[in-house]
Amino acid sequence: MITLNRTFHIARRSLALSALLGTGLAVAQSQQATAPAAASTDATAEPTLNLTLPAVAPVATFSSSAADNEVAVADNHFDFLATDSDQPPPRRPYSRPRYRGSNTNADGSAKYEFLAGAGFTAPLGNTHHYLDTSYGFQVGGGRNFNKKFGVMLQFDYDNFGFQGQTLTNQFNLYNTGIAIFNLENPGADVSPLASLDGSSHVWSFTLNPTYTFYSGETWGAYVVAGVGFYHKTATFTTPEEGEEEDEFGDVFEFEENGTIDHYTSNAPGFNGGFGVTYKLSRFNNQRLYAEARYVFVDNSYRPGVTVNTISANNLFVANDYPANSNRTTYIPVKFGIRF
Repeated sequence: MITLNRTFHIARRSLALSALLGTGLAVAQSQQATAPAAASTDATAEPTLNLTLPAVAPVATFSSSAADNEVAVADNHFDFLATDSDQPPPRRPYSRPRYRGSNTNADGSAKYEFLAGAGFTAPLGNTHHYLDTSYGFQVGGGRNFNKKFGVMLQFDYDNFGFQGQTLTNQFNLYNTGIAIFNLENPGADVSPLASLDGSSHVWSFTLNPTYTFYSGETWGAYVVAGVGFYHKTATFTTPEEGEEEDEFGDVFEFEENGTIDHYTSNAPGFNGGFGVTYKLSRFNNQRLYAEARYVFVDNSYRPGVTVNTISANNLFVANDYPANSNRTTYIPVKFGIRF
């Protein structure tokens, strides 16, 4: 059974709770009345995207006050409505670099090239019957039009020795002629030769197109062909004794090879061959090279006297070595440097 005293206390607590709730509601309404009114919006309207550009992009400013801080508009924004003329140009395709310079071709190769080399020269065919292997050297320079094709102007000097049989035949020819001369001229007393030596050589100026068919970082390979002027000589010598007086009046005797016969032959010729190169460094154009060529010289044969045909009737014929005017074939092998 609830007493009157307990009923009074319950009513008093309910009245206090109602007063507290009323006070809170009054404070909330008061704060809402003092706040600035928010801009009215339509809850049912859908948001739209503004794709137009501002006439002038504002400049972003930054300061300590909230009123001065504004977000800057980026210049490199995306414009989905721009035309093709407003878009950046397409990416340019890149190819091999083109080099510029008075001494460099467009592909990076050197415009001008020089060479110097030396080696040996081996006669072929009929030439080998009277000439023997000896030394040779070459120098040249020219123009490269790209990495593969160039033209070189060269000077070559190719020396030859005489075969032993050639010297023997010439030795007998000269002594037979001396004997016939002494017989035809009883008062003459021409001494025969005691020995005979000699040499032959060919020097040439040629124009040589060169094609490089392989070019790696280190090794390369090329073919070459050329045409030009060839000058062929043959010289026969014999030891001679001589005397020389110095500034104090002393006389010295010496022995040297004196020329007793000399022949020349000029002719056009051509050459062709191949070579390999070895690059010394990736940072320059210096290359070692080794090459071999076939050379043909179109000499015009001139008849003359040989050991088998000499007689009193042709004793004074000028050409005692007709082999010098034979067509000439040989292989020069050269080693050197290109730069």
